Amino acid sequence: MKMYHIALTENQVGKYAILTGDPGRVEHIAQYLDNPEFCASNREYTSWAGYIDGEKVNIMSVGIGGPSMAIGVEELFKLGCRHFIRIGTCGGISLDVKAGDIVIANAAVRQEGTGSEYLPLSYPAVSDFDITAALKLAVQEVRSKGDYHIGVVQSKDSFYGEMEPERMPIREHLQQLWEIYKRSNVLASEMECAALFLTAASLGAKAGAVLLPIWNEERRRELGDNSEFHDTDVMYDIAVKAIEILIGEKL
Repeated sequence: MKMYHIALTENQVGKYAILTGDPGRVEHIAQYLDNPEFCASNREYTSWAGYIDGEKVNIMSVGIGGPSMAIGVEELFKLGCRHFIRIGTCGGISLDVKAGDIVIANAAVRQEGTGSEYLPLSYPAVSDFDITAALKLAVQEVRSKGDYHIGVVQSKDSFYGEMEPERMPIREHLQQLWEIYKRSNVLASEMECAALFLTAASLGAKAGAVLLPIWNEERRRELGDNSEFHDTDVMYDIAVKAIEILIGEKL
């Protein structure tokens, strides 16, 4: 049976998946696998598959935001996938997070709507420990320089609500929340982790996320740091190495 949104069938899907937002990245990421091949493209969901240590691994784009992330995870799960790693970009919040660092999200602020369709707000959006531990080991092995951080990220639904809160009718509310997150040592802001973690939890699957901060507006405002970093290849190395670790540990 072919899934309605992702247009994949069971024979095309393995136990592990790397999820990215941009369909344009998928083919490039797939080249990190053995024997990569195109699978399908429908709506925001472009898929390739290949192998790591003999295990089939899917690379799939999920677009932007929680709803499309949840649909992608749901349909991959129906076809047998059980381990999900999100790779994507983010914007730094903490002054410790510099452009080009690595952020491993072990939890997400639920400033989004999709997760509430799965679990009540009292249920935390947290990553799977095994995947998070594998991502940490992968960063330490793959990256010879540059800082990495493990902690909480903010998941929101509106990109421009973050970038231009002053023009929103609820600007005071948005700005107050942002200050709270800064004081609470939230590392970065992005748009999919909470939905991924909560969807996976509801299904009994494992999920984690590794993110690349491409800028940090707080460092720009407070420290005059205007640096940006857009080379996303390091995330692909980390995700592939993490799956190698998971496979080696038979997880």
